[in-house]
Amino acid sequence: MRIVIAGGHGKIAQLLERRLADAGHDPVGIVRNPDHTSDLEAAGARALVLDLEQADVETLAGHLDGADAVVFAAGGGGGSGAERKLTIDRDGAVLLADAAEKAGVGRYVMVSAIGTDDFDAEKAQLPAEDDDAVYQVYMRAKSEADADLRARDGLDWTVVRPGGLTDDPGTGQVTVGQTVERGTVSRADVAEVIATAIIEGTAVKTQFELVSGETPVSDALATIKY
Repeated sequence: MRIVIAGGHGKIAQLLERRLADAGHDPVGIVRNPDHTSDLEAAGARALVLDLEQADVETLAGHLDGADAVVFAAGGGGGSGAERKLTIDRDGAVLLADAAEKAGVGRYVMVSAIGTDDFDAEKAQLPAEDDDAVYQVYMRAKSEADADLRARDGLDWTVVRPGGLTDDPGTGQVTVGQTVERGTVSRADVAEVIATAIIEGTAVKTQFELVSGETPVSDALATIKY
C-alpha cells in the first residue's frame, strides 16, 4: 500500500514510516523543509516537499492520486504560536481530508491527543495572551479537526488520541477505549497502532484514547466498536 503521511518528519511519523517500509509498504512523508528528505529516506520513506499552509486542495489531491491511505501527524510544534495551531493542527488536517476525498483515497488516520474536547472555549481564542491560552487554542484546533473528520461519511476515518508521549521503546501492548485513565504511551506504540489499523483495516470510523497497557495492539484494535 502507498500511505501518505502529513508531518512526515515528526517522531511518530518517522517510526511509522520505518514500520510500514519494513512491512513492504510504500510510505511517503509530506515535509516542508527539503533538508529533511534524507531523514525520511533513512526511515524507508519517500519525501514529498510541500507546505500544507500554502497548498490548495487541487495541488495536494494530485499528489495523493493512487494512495491507499493518508495519515495526519503534522503539527505547529512547540513555540509556533496560537495562530499556527489553527492553520496547521486544524486547517492542515481539514485540507488533507478534502484532498483525500477529491483524490478518492478512502482511508484517513488522524493523530490527535487525549482529552482534546475539554478545552476552555473562552480562553481558546485569538489572540492568545499566555501559554495556557495557546495550549487551549491547540486543544480547540485538535478538537475541531477531529469533529470535521468524524462528519465525513466518504472516508474510513480513525481518530487516535494518545496520552502523554514518551520516547521509550515500544512494547506492542496498549490500552484503548472511548475514554481511558490518563497516562503515557511511547511514540513507537502510537506508530504501531496506526500501522496496524491501516494494514489490518481495523478501527474504522472510531475515535479512541490510547495509553500504554497489557493488550497486544492487534487485539486491542479488534475490540473497538465501529
